[in-house]
Amino acid sequence: MDHAGLVCHELVKHPAALRVAVVTETYPPEINGVAMSTGRLVEGLVAAGHRVDLIRPRQPHEGGEPCARAPASGLDEMLARGIPLPKYAQLQLGLPARQLLLRRWSRQRPDIVQLVTEGPLGWSALAAARKLQLPVISEFHTNFHRYTGHYGVGWLKAPIAAYLRSFHKRADLTLVPTRALGNELQALGIPRVDVVSRGVDTELFAPQRRSDALRRQWGLGPDDLAVLYVGRIAPEKNLALLEKAFAAIHARHPRARLVMVGGGPALAALRSRQPRAVFAGMQTGTALAEHYASGDLFLFPSLTETYGNVVAEALASGLPVVAYRDAAALELVSHDIHGWLAEPGDEAAFVAGAVSLADAPGQRARQALAARQRVAALGWPAIVERLVGLQRQIILSSPAVLPAGKKR
Repeated sequence: MDHAGLVCHELVKHPAALRVAVVTETYPPEINGVAMSTGRLVEGLVAAGHRVDLIRPRQPHEGGEPCARAPASGLDEMLARGIPLPKYAQLQLGLPARQLLLRRWSRQRPDIVQLVTEGPLGWSALAAARKLQLPVISEFHTNFHRYTGHYGVGWLKAPIAAYLRSFHKRADLTLVPTRALGNELQALGIPRVDVVSRGVDTELFAPQRRSDALRRQWGLGPDDLAVLYVGRIAPEKNLALLEKAFAAIHARHPRARLVMVGGGPALAALRSRQPRAVFAGMQTGTALAEHYASGDLFLFPSLTETYGNVVAEALASGLPVVAYRDAAALELVSHDIHGWLAEPGDEAAFVAGAVSLADAPGQRARQALAARQRVAALGWPAIVERLVGLQRQIILSSPAVLPAGKKR
């Protein structure tokens, strides 16, 4: 799995600041795991003294014409045109900008191009980078090909998978957040893959954020059970299993309350089926952290994740996690230590785990302590350092810096 890049000892001893072009079709204040992770990495690169050239679509509140933003300290921005993404109206699909990027990167050549997303903007950036012979790292964040069955377009699965394979094979390296996903991509024919995990803000997400006042708003007493879900309320999140698990809990604990944090296309239908549930809407920052910490048990039934930042945030908040043995849960959760893991697709085991932990407050308390300890070292500075190390390897193995006549 580790990429066999070349190492320059002088550069390791005296690392120079890099100029990194980051191309993404989602970015804060948009609320999703890719936007959040990308924002953190950009902040971390700038804080470490590197220069970031951020290329992203203009967001709805910013208008629609492409333009350059006045540079901030360590950060330049080019805002491209975009259109709303189907089923995700709050997100913009970046339109192609190959000629703009060719001119921009010819004037100020980046050391490396980092492609966060694979949409039209990302594809045009890949084409521009290859034209200019720039080193390229791509990232694989979203299993779009897995989503197709949940939206009635299963026939698109193979073409989407082929597109993603073609996109990532043209990069010098593709980054994934878990070892399991890296193995999956290599089996699909993407040859150069490495792992950069996602961090979690353990100062923001912490058990100390627990709020008795918030729990009272939910209609819960000190000993009542709050069963929490955070994420998109959408078909691909397998929320029918969440409802099934909570029904089994509620049958044994009538005062238990299901708390749903997030929004999405399935919200109205879920609200009609779950009139007693708390629908908290989208939450960010300290308010989001308080919602996590005020829960008692976190259920995450999705099987379409490449990672699942919410799992790490729940663990940091001291919540035992019930999930499938997949994505972030596979990486971070040890069965019966930090929560309960079911084999992918074993719905009976998922429900049994949820009920088992709902029945055992003492076990939940022990797992809450272990959950917090599990993610204590996943701070963003360490993740940024890992990323920069891989960027340097790719830059040094690029034909532009290899000795004349030497092939990769």
